[in-house]
Amino acid sequence: MRRHIISLALLLGLAAAGSAQAADSHSHHLQCSYNSDYDVQVQPNGVAFTRSSGHPGSIFMHDGQLRIDGSQVAISADDAVRLRAYEQQVRELVPEMAAIARAGVDIGYTALTTVVATLADNDDRRSDMLQSLHDRRAEAMHQVDITLGNGLWAAGSDSDLFASNLGKTIESLVGNLAGEAVSDALSGDSNRLAALQARTNALDTTMEKAVDEPAEKLGQRADALCPRLSALDHLQQQFRFRLADGGRLQLLSIDMDGNNKARQYAQR
Repeated sequence: MRRHIISLALLLGLAAAGSAQAADSHSHHLQCSYNSDYDVQVQPNGVAFTRSSGHPGSIFMHDGQLRIDGSQVAISADDAVRLRAYEQQVRELVPEMAAIARAGVDIGYTALTTVVATLADNDDRRSDMLQSLHDRRAEAMHQVDITLGNGLWAAGSDSDLFASNLGKTIESLVGNLAGEAVSDALSGDSNRLAALQARTNALDTTMEKAVDEPAEKLGQRADALCPRLSALDHLQQQFRFRLADGGRLQLLSIDMDGNNKARQYAQR
């Protein structure tokens, strides 16, 4: 199963910021895009790469040694150095991705909390919505902790769950807030209309302070992963050992479509 590696770290936070304000200017387009068919599990005794279909299905590396589908692979001294570097870089990369994901959760739910706190004028309903946001933020953070925070990149599952969590949250909020706004707009009460306009105007200013700057910094932090992923790709291209069919071991691959989209966005 294929997934965009960096995207899962930013999906919830930056998408939420963009969705909450319904503006493309708040979305972040990464400067690189890499794919992997493998689940990655960082363990104390090594790093495992596994997938349910395709060959090889299981890769395990530790301290310059390599097993492919359970069989030890004879490698050169130079490749042993490269494998150690590859393992170490993956070990350093996963915690950073977990930190980015947690920051993304914070930014996303800060954005949504700001929307509710600013626009909702019914105290009881505002309290209910804020509690719901608190609970869903905790769910999202827990998911980060048991996956990336536990050294696991599970192909597809993280980004799917984050997207589902975010989508349900926004759908619920939009329904509640839209109902209040329509009621105010149709009331004919000039005071209610003025209050609605004031809250709407305040939202832009509040969002800019609470979300825009942190989201931009998080995007830059995620882009800083690009050269590190490129270094991993460069290392795997240098491996001299070959698979049983004569092919190279390909743990990462460049997503050309994703990179083309990033370049097109940068040229706007």
